[in-house]
Parts: sequence; structure tokens; C-alpha cells
Amino acid sequence: MVVDLDATVITSASRKEGAAPTFKGTFGFHPLGGWLANTGESLAMELRTGNAGANTVDDHVRVLAAALDQIPHSSQSKILVRVDGAGATHGLLEHLEALNTKRRTVRYTVGWKITPEDEAAIAKLPESAWETSLKRDGDLQAGYQVAELTYLNTRDGWPEGMRLIVRRVRPSRRHMKKLTAFEQKTGWRYSVAATNIRHMWGIAGSHQIQFLDALHRDHAEVEDRVRTNKAMGLANLPSQSWQINEAWMLAANLAADLDIWLRLLTLHDQDGLEGAEPDTMRLRIYHLPARLARHARRRILRIERTWPWTTAFTTSWNRLTRLPVAT
Repeated sequence: MVVDLDATVITSASRKEGAAPTFKGTFGFHPLGGWLANTGESLAMELRTGNAGANTVDDHVRVLAAALDQIPHSSQSKILVRVDGAGATHGLLEHLEALNTKRRTVRYTVGWKITPEDEAAIAKLPESAWETSLKRDGDLQAGYQVAELTYLNTRDGWPEGMRLIVRRVRPSRRHMKKLTAFEQKTGWRYSVAATNIRHMWGIAGSHQIQFLDALHRDHAEVEDRVRTNKAMGLANLPSQSWQINEAWMLAANLAADLDIWLRLLTLHDQDGLEGAEPDTMRLRIYHLPARLARHARRRILRIERTWPWTTAFTTSWNRLTRLPVAT
């Protein structure tokens, strides 16, 4: 089970309870959520004030605990937690290491803020240490290179066995102003990811740096989950009351989960709907041009004949009615 933690900003046009200036220069809220990459569903989310820190350890620990509670115990034997640079804190990584038991293995990949010590370690890498990175499908990703930085950067205080994977690419024009002096000198832009993955049983090549780099970069998909949740109502919190806005946040996330599970269970083989955006689902499935009629003690759904997505809707409905009822 792959759990992605990420924070997002919800802007507010008025002074609602808890709204405050955010790190992006806007005004509103800064909730932190956890999503299950296997399905795309929202597992947990905590509404936070706009000035809440991006790397607050206690907030990450609470949201992670709430997210893990949503995963059935039978599926918790192998957990991977992915976080961006906000996760590179002593407290969170130590907590993740402490979650390992005889029956549960917890692995992580987190972004890493590069320091002068890291740059000094990168400078020691020979050119032969760099290898071409991989895309998600396993093809080579031309222009991007990765290397193992673990044994050249031995700062104390971090979990034993933690690995550092460095990635480099030629900077684009929009990145030129953000380059450090070291990056300007070398002509490369660097990023580092930290992980405790040495090898994952049953997955060939899981110890290789190209695999770990691609695995961590896949965390970026959480941005799609955030966008979907906002499209389902999370983008605007309606009330002056903090409690009402918390309830609205929960309802929006539930709506997003229902939308995801409908597609997973009934539309997985329907062209154009298996990964449809909420607006597409509203147009093709949820806004149904039909009327419910009664005849001979039976209810009949009369769908407009010219509607092009009749087959998709009826297929979805038939599959839903055949699902076993939980007891």
C-alpha cells in the first residue's frame, strides 16, 4: 500500500475562522492530506490554518496515523510512505522507522532539502557514478541522470540505513534565477531524495537507484488527487465556522472517493471514463437525461435514446447492483 502525504492551499475571499496568510502569499487554509496511490482515494485530511507549517512533524504523524487506520489490517504488512521535501525531518523519519514491526514493513521516500554539505558530497562524485534515469515505463529518460550519494554524505542524527539518491538535469530558463552558486558553477540543477529501501522482496531491481528515483518521482501524482478533490468541492470552504468547514472538507473528500470507486468497480473498461475528470463524469454519468416511470408495479428508467453514454451508464448500474452486500 502506497500512502502519499501532501499539503495544499485553499484560498478564502473573506475572514473565516482559521484563515490566515499562506506561504504562497495568498489568504486561506493549508490542509494536510493522505492519499492511497493504489486506488487514488483520500484516506485522511486535517484542516489547518493558513499559516500552518509545511513540515510540522506532529501534523504529519496525525494524518499518517489516520490514513493507516483506513487501510484494512490484512493489507498493512507492506507500507510505502511518500512525502515531498516537507517530510525530511528527524521526527517524521524516526516515527516511520518506529512503525516497523515483525508483521509490518514500512518504507519511505521523501524529498531532501540540499545543503552545502550535500553539495560538497555531490562535488566528490566521479562522472562515472552518474547513470541515465528511467521513465515510469522503464525507458531511458534522456537528459536526466541519477547517482548514489549515501556514502559520501555521512551527517549524524538521521536514521541508520537511510539512502540518498541525487538527480541532476540541465536547468531550463525558468530555473536559472533559483540556482545556487554550486549549480551555476556545475551547470546542473540537483534534487535529492532520501529512502530506507534497500531491497523489496519479489521486485527485481528495487535496490537500484534508477528504480528508487522513478518510485519517488511518482509521488507527483498526488497533485492530480488534490486537483480532483478540489473539483469535488474542496476548493471553496463555505462557512465562517471552522467546524462546518471541517465537515464540508470531509464531505468533499467522500464525494471524491465515491467518484473514484465508481470508476474502479464499474467503468474500468469503458473507454474515456476509466480515468475521467469530475467534470466529464458529471456530463456523461451523473447528469442523466432520463425520467423514472411506474408501470404494472414496476419502476422503469426511461433514458433519452440519443444520449451517447447510455451503454456506459447501464453497464455501471448493472455492475453496481451485482456487487455483494457487506454484512
